[in-house]
Amino acid sequence: MPVPAQYRLVTVPETRVADVLRLDLWAFASGIPLETQLELPLGLPWERSYGVERDVEEPGELAGFHAAYPLRAYPVPGAEVPCGWLTWVGVHPGHRRRGILRAMIEHHFADLAAHGEAISGLMAAETAIYGRFGYGMAAPQLSLSIPRGAALRPVAGSADLEVTVEEWDAAAHGDLCAGIHSGYARVPDGLGRPGWATRETPGLRGWWDADPKDLRAGKENRRVVIVRDAAGTPLAYATFRRELKWTRGGSDGTVSVREAVALTPAAAHRLWSVLLDLDLTSTVRVETLPVDDPIVTLLADLRGAQPDYQDNTWLRIVDLPAALAQRRYATDVDVVLEVTDAIIPSNAATWRVRAAAWDHAVVERTDAAPDLALDIRELSTAHLGSISLASLAQAGLVEVRTPGILPTASAAWRWPIAAGANWIF
Repeated sequence: MPVPAQYRLVTVPETRVADVLRLDLWAFASGIPLETQLELPLGLPWERSYGVERDVEEPGELAGFHAAYPLRAYPVPGAEVPCGWLTWVGVHPGHRRRGILRAMIEHHFADLAAHGEAISGLMAAETAIYGRFGYGMAAPQLSLSIPRGAALRPVAGSADLEVTVEEWDAAAHGDLCAGIHSGYARVPDGLGRPGWATRETPGLRGWWDADPKDLRAGKENRRVVIVRDAAGTPLAYATFRRELKWTRGGSDGTVSVREAVALTPAAAHRLWSVLLDLDLTSTVRVETLPVDDPIVTLLADLRGAQPDYQDNTWLRIVDLPAALAQRRYATDVDVVLEVTDAIIPSNAATWRVRAAAWDHAVVERTDAAPDLALDIRELSTAHLGSISLASLAQAGLVEVRTPGILPTASAAWRWPIAAGANWIF
């Protein structure tokens, strides 16, 4: 779909940051004024930032904006692949209902094709929007409110690890934490966690490492816990802020954990043992966890942590044969898929997918009768291995044409580690 009449799509350089932020304040209301936001780190990928503006207007007011982070090592089952991560999507309320969003999404897909990226990912501000463009909810996330002192199941070696608790310093801690975070994409035992996006670009890294006062929501400066082995090798870290509230009964403090990442079971246990025993606090709140994060199993009483689930990663397959060939499969599979795609016609075809267990697939067009029929949205939903084809079939979203094929296909697309990211970007 072309940009609507009287509009044009333009590249947006960093010199137009004020225009981008003005639009963002219209699309996402914020109490932080423009003058303050101009001083904050943004992390935007300016080399792939695009706007929509009126032909009749001088450059200055944007009717729409979107950008794509060029991730080169995005984890999918058994591999790390290029991914164009859609972000900062917004349309000015005075220009809605004119086809601008659809035009920007279709431009995004063409931009991915030009850069050799077979998949697009995003985290949705409004979940009802992106399904109609073929995105599927591919990974949920978990939030916990854990009481201070909550019992953990024992893990051998935890008590032998060294802990430091310090005020965050990007120069001192940034590389250390980034290394652990990146390494976590390949544990345990090389299986890896699909969807575990890392701060690959300099802009993302700078935005994440910064700790501007205006983004602290009234809480203290960022703190960091680091867990090391006896040789001094860093194995885990957590970043957090505390907020104290005083009642007649004493302190009622909250620890807001931004992220907690550990490379070994013992380090995970030691890390959470510290977070759950900070003075003057009563609750540890963490909002973005993969659903099988180690803390889920370590807690003796998960129900007491008030688990709350919601969507995390939305994925869209843009180049079907490339995307299905890039990932690996958990069992032998030979299946014919009839795929519909209303936006990218090259995906809409019948495809034969053949793979040996734990290997890549050969993906080819075929005239054979399909075993399964589904839309690109459902195939995208299943791509990271957390949402099964069987569950989608049970909901009526995958049609089984060949009896008995669904168990094998569903098992092949699944992955032993749940997909998910632990940050929003």
